[in-house]
Amino acid sequence: MKRIALCPGTYDPITEGHRDVIIRCSEIFEKVIVAVANNVRKKPLYSIERRVDFVKRSLKNLDNVEVVILEGLLVDLAKKKNAKVIVKGLRAVSDFEYEFQMAQINKKLNPEVETMFLMTNPKFAYLSSSAVKEVARLGGCITGLVPEEIENDIRESFKEGKFD
Repeated sequence: MKRIALCPGTYDPITEGHRDVIIRCSEIFEKVIVAVANNVRKKPLYSIERRVDFVKRSLKNLDNVEVVILEGLLVDLAKKKNAKVIVKGLRAVSDFEYEFQMAQINKKLNPEVETMFLMTNPKFAYLSSSAVKEVARLGGCITGLVPEEIENDIRESFKEGKFD
């Protein structure tokens, strides 16, 4: 049986921190499924189709990575894709509190699925999609914050005010 992991997230947009976690995950698991979620609590700026495009372009060199839209419960996607592990990146203790709660809910919904936490690379510990959007909105430099494959798209979307 293949070792398959899910890396769920909103990815609004994908950052170098996200990409680092996914790359490291792809070195541990035979297959990684990046599940792009429509998290209504976070009110994404970019459409889900645009976020999926950003993620695919950012990870195009990883042959064992698949990018999908997450519709419904993560544990249902895990069952459908035969994934036994959910991998979440953690930057700080504040991330752990929320992710621990989600891991417990997922365990209740499907006891066969485990959650693993990968600590962020320290050079990305400050980085979040929200911070990227704020820097871009104010015209700051986002080089090194997001994958270079999508940097111009993000910069242009803020210049033009077009996010879909």
